[in-house]
Amino acid sequence: MTPNWDDMRIFLAVAREESLSSAGRILKIDPATVGRRIARLEATLDSTLFTKSQQGYVLTPAGQRLLEHGLHAEEAMRAAAGAVTGPTKTLSGQIRIGAPDGSANYLLPQVCAKISDANPDLDIQILALPRVINLSRREADMAVTVSAPTAGQLLVKKISDYKLHMVATEEYLKRHDPIRSIADLKGHRLIGYIPDMIFDRELDYLNDIGVDRVALASNSVSVQLRQVCLGTGVCVAHDFTLPFHPGLRKILTDQVCLTRSFYLVRHQGDQRNERLNRFADALTRGIRDEVLRLEAGPDA
Repeated sequence: MTPNWDDMRIFLAVAREESLSSAGRILKIDPATVGRRIARLEATLDSTLFTKSQQGYVLTPAGQRLLEHGLHAEEAMRAAAGAVTGPTKTLSGQIRIGAPDGSANYLLPQVCAKISDANPDLDIQILALPRVINLSRREADMAVTVSAPTAGQLLVKKISDYKLHMVATEEYLKRHDPIRSIADLKGHRLIGYIPDMIFDRELDYLNDIGVDRVALASNSVSVQLRQVCLGTGVCVAHDFTLPFHPGLRKILTDQVCLTRSFYLVRHQGDQRNERLNRFADALTRGIRDEVLRLEAGPDA
């Protein structure tokens, strides 16, 4: 027998959330019903699609194979809906963006607020995670990344370059030995990412400048900046975060100036989705403009 779309929709939700209760919350149905529908789908296909583990519901090999076809079906349903409704003046529905927490905290809130103002019927969700967003499992409709993925069927578009510098508070610099060169950093407390939790080589800033010890570490940019603002040490910071932390001062600007890039990554199957294309264009323009504005500083 062929599974119906409603059962496939429930299957996709459980595959993404790895939980009956989380899937039910998203679908607005109770977890017991979700479980019964999954059992019905498994009976229809005569295959076990999930195994229960301590981490939740994990796809079996058969489930993995079904997931690929389910995602294609979902993309086809979205495209069909867009073809029927046609272009509209404003966007509606729900769109989820995945992003590392630097951009999620300091760029996306104001960018998404402006898009929301122009599209009052649109629900925008920002998924801030210190790891690569899994688009293949539809964790998000699109993702902002710090490197361009080379594997998978994805649409990748460069958004903007951005700068990073070393920073500290005036108070910290007055209380400690002067920092005139990179070599002087060895006498100071460095703040940065947890080394074995750096999920993208582009985030390994301190290694790039020869620092081999991180005394205070976090997988969150916001936590790192909070620690620096308390006057506890020195870190590498995005220039676009500095207007939010006026107490921080750039140091070693003639020796340390890193350039990184943001990319917008999407499902290849969405390239004809007019709604997502319009949102992606607005998001790209918004991030690019916001990086330029914040890097220019308060006097620009």
